Amino acid sequence: MTAFFTEGQSDPTVQPVPTSVVEKVDAADTTLHNPQRAVLSLGSNLGNRLETIQGAIDALEDTPGVRIKAVSPVYETEPWGVAPGSQPTYFNAVVVLKTTLPPSSLLERAHAVEEAFHRVRSERWGPRTIDVDIVSYADEVSDDPVLTLPHPRAHERAFVLAPWHDVEPEAQLPGRGAVAQLLADVTREGVAPRADLELQLPE
Repeated sequence: MTAFFTEGQSDPTVQPVPTSVVEKVDAADTTLHNPQRAVLSLGSNLGNRLETIQGAIDALEDTPGVRIKAVSPVYETEPWGVAPGSQPTYFNAVVVLKTTLPPSSLLERAHAVEEAFHRVRSERWGPRTIDVDIVSYADEVSDDPVLTLPHPRAHERAFVLAPWHDVEPEAQLPGRGAVAQLLADVTREGVAPRADLELQLPE
């Protein structure tokens, strides 16, 4: 915040804003905006998988009240919950973001991004152009069926835990514990890093 008074100011009715007032306003401003940290998982197994995930990341960054802070390496993974070889493999990644949106609005935005990339919800565990899941939001723990926080299966999915651990080695999954320990407790079979591929952090 800029004081209204400058050296040599000739108008005696214009006085400097006291430092204490500036500090209070700045503190209130921080509290008002109060950005929260959220972790999202992205996956694609149809079309140009890498391009689609990058497009989804860029679309999230273009959302008012959302700023992408970190983008994980890319992993190639076998589809979850279906017969081996019945679907193409996935590319998966995790993004860490700061947001002023409440969880419900962030979920709406995630679904809008999926729709923009022609996500079709025709069957459970079906192939999809893009999947955008909220893994965690701040320290919230909720069993709301519309948006369960943290994601109810994140703690058992290496394709979520491995890329998340890459960008936040000390991360904690609310209600479940350290991501590093959770990752150590699950199999990484069918989850392989793709060092030849890279996603860009939006500028």
